[in-house]
Amino acid sequence: MNVILSIAKTTIGEAIRRRVLLIILLIGVLFLVIAPGLSVLSARSSYTVLVSFTLGVIQLTSAVIAIVLTVYLLPNEVERRTIYTILSKPVYRWQFLLGKYLGAVGALGLMMALMTGILVLVFKIMQAEAGMDVVMTLARAPMMYFVQMSLLAAVAMFFSTFASPIVNFFLTGGVYLVGTLFSPVFQDIAGNNSVNAMVKTAATVIHTLVPNFAQFNVQNTIINSGSQLRSEQMYYLQMVAYAIAYVAVFLIGGMMIFDRKEV
Repeated sequence: MNVILSIAKTTIGEAIRRRVLLIILLIGVLFLVIAPGLSVLSARSSYTVLVSFTLGVIQLTSAVIAIVLTVYLLPNEVERRTIYTILSKPVYRWQFLLGKYLGAVGALGLMMALMTGILVLVFKIMQAEAGMDVVMTLARAPMMYFVQMSLLAAVAMFFSTFASPIVNFFLTGGVYLVGTLFSPVFQDIAGNNSVNAMVKTAATVIHTLVPNFAQFNVQNTIINSGSQLRSEQMYYLQMVAYAIAYVAVFLIGGMMIFDRKEV
């Protein structure tokens, strides 16, 4: 366990020092800061505009950071040949891969925590009358985004064991888009008995293989007070369990491929 945590700690340090990630983070923070000024551009209430825009910025920025951060983890180690030094020690490949993943998730969590803190600060400035219960409700969405992006990082880690960074970027981005935009469609097709059997089977396979990232988007329940979950705590627990299951599948698959790969 100490080996895994040591690799994770080193990965966090390397991620924080990467300029491209800091630039992406800076852009996201900049959009969060200027968000209050966008309320004049919409006829909707300032609360709706502020919350929807800032949450959208956090989600998009976090997705880009998760992908960019993870797709280069293994290729950079191979290119710099540091992986040979690490694996020459009593370190198993699965420990190396798991440590890299935990480090990526840790760095992602720090960056998302920073953006969430700025979100809360901006919200309190613009909505001074809002109580702490409203602020805590607002913070739930970034928490679910973190779970979502941890799953996305596992997908990118899996692809990084056999694909180049550029190919991995588009593969992971494609999986995220499909799982976000089209997964509900595939779910409806898979449950529709009137659909052609072949189409239904294909939709079922895609819906099973591709994680349903759309399930983690809980911003509608925050923006629209009339849209509420029946049991929020149970739903959040189910989503965390769902993400852990898929993360385990992708990491185990990546470990099996990486264990047999010549580096």
